[in-house]
Amino acid sequence: MNSSQRLRARFVLGGIVAVAAILSISLYWIQIVRGQSYADKADQQYERPSASLFDRGSIFFTSKDGTRVSAATIARGYVIHMDPTKVIDPESAYQAIIQYLPLEKEEFLRQAAKPGDRYEKLADRVSEDVAISIQELGLPGIGAAKQHWRSYPGAQLSAHVLGLIGEGVDGSIEGRYGLERSYEDVLRRISVGSSINVFAQIFTGLRDSVFGEGERTPGEIITTVETTVAGYIEGVLAKIQSEWNPDSIGAIVMDPRTGEIIAMSALPSFDARYLSRIADVSILSNPLVEHVYEMGSIMKPLTMAIGLDSGVITPQSTYNDTGTMTLDDKKISNYDGKARGVVPMQEVLSQSLNVGAATIALKVGSEKFTQYFSAFGFGEKTGIDQPNEALGLLDNLDSALDIEIATAAYGQGVAVSPIAMTRALALLANEGYGVRPHLVKRIEYENGRTEIIPVEKQGPILGKKAVEDTTKMLVEVVDKALQNGGIKMEHYSVAAKTGTAQIADPGNRGYYKDRYLHSFFGYFPAYDPQFIVFLYQIHPKGAQYASETLTKPFAEITKFLITYYNIAPDR
Repeated sequence: MNSSQRLRARFVLGGIVAVAAILSISLYWIQIVRGQSYADKADQQYERPSASLFDRGSIFFTSKDGTRVSAATIARGYVIHMDPTKVIDPESAYQAIIQYLPLEKEEFLRQAAKPGDRYEKLADRVSEDVAISIQELGLPGIGAAKQHWRSYPGAQLSAHVLGLIGEGVDGSIEGRYGLERSYEDVLRRISVGSSINVFAQIFTGLRDSVFGEGERTPGEIITTVETTVAGYIEGVLAKIQSEWNPDSIGAIVMDPRTGEIIAMSALPSFDARYLSRIADVSILSNPLVEHVYEMGSIMKPLTMAIGLDSGVITPQSTYNDTGTMTLDDKKISNYDGKARGVVPMQEVLSQSLNVGAATIALKVGSEKFTQYFSAFGFGEKTGIDQPNEALGLLDNLDSALDIEIATAAYGQGVAVSPIAMTRALALLANEGYGVRPHLVKRIEYENGRTEIIPVEKQGPILGKKAVEDTTKMLVEVVDKALQNGGIKMEHYSVAAKTGTAQIADPGNRGYYKDRYLHSFFGYFPAYDPQFIVFLYQIHPKGAQYASETLTKPFAEITKFLITYYNIAPDR
């Protein structure tokens, strides 16, 4: 090739590059910079703009054999719509359509008679087969448009954990509650219209990369929630609700060794498929994470462990239980006000003695006792992968007054969330080590990478000997004290404790005299725990003590988990 030919080739190549650049810039300007403006003009030709066919990553539950079970996914179908101005014979159109859709005749004819109306929705979430059949009828003014929606196959199952989605300010779909919100960066996808604009998608991806969005890798999340266990727990909660009619009720089942939450449920709940039926949006918040309560006597095992760990008592120690105690001009007492005389520490847990718990706390001392509470994480977030986690209310402990330490020792005057209480109690089931509770097991990204959520372990926060001694005492509570040993399991050791707390009356700066929070926790097998179970209910009707309302449900859950997971006997 001579020099003139090379020059000509370079000129042609340069022209091609220039034309391509001009076309690219023009297309970018039309479809990205001015795309929304043109889309708006196009939509003005119709009474109802076309809906966005959004996409979103899926959420999965897990079965005990590791199989994934769909918890939240994208469902696809059609909207059947009508343009009344084009419908020639409404009566005939109706008779043809009801072969495939159960429409009400009076409503259909009313919609068809609207003067000047260009759009009426007849039905949505219609299957493809039905949509095709209706389109093949060739009815003037009757059409079908593609539709995407978020599907929750389990209905109310773990609804508070999953959360839901909503429309953002800019019209985009985004997570609003639960895992949908916590993992928004993983689940979010770029929404597309009814026809895909490949060129626009390319430039959108380039724009996201330039402005930092390129670091966000979309994927799907696989949770730690086991479907059968979650369903069983919700069935138990429903029975408790039916029998005792509490204002609210909740449960957590967690592996204390890893922090994996096998089930987390609360009632009242909701079905994200029918949001229009929700009268009070506060029901959407997860009370197990977002609310704090005075937990009552389930705090006593932690107080006992503090006393043992700090060396101020031993399992063989005794104290003189006077039934009442006056501190800082305020009186506290056992639940029945009765004195027990000189009794061993075991009775603090077996008989749930407030004076005994207060005695331990006072022996430990205000400063050190508060340090233990801080180490338990009561004043911080657990880090669970749920939005809006509440911080515990421990301000009373800052006063260093004896009365505040004494009441905190038996779970009054300080308020923590159910998940924070479960994490702290799990120290007793995990040799004194703390773990971060979490609901997601792994993330599977679209680029093929899988991220396993690691176990985050802290401590030891309590010494092994203190934990072992406390566990032995809790096993004795189950074997001898709870229902006089009625829930003792012959071949399994179970450590457990009930809790009954007065509910604060904000109007009178005191406590209601007839309203209580009932709580219950336990772990098993006690000396090699695989599960910790936490239950609570607020203001149950017809019973004062948690031992009356929650002992049987806990025993049922324990037996179910042992059988379902085929846990080997330990005694």
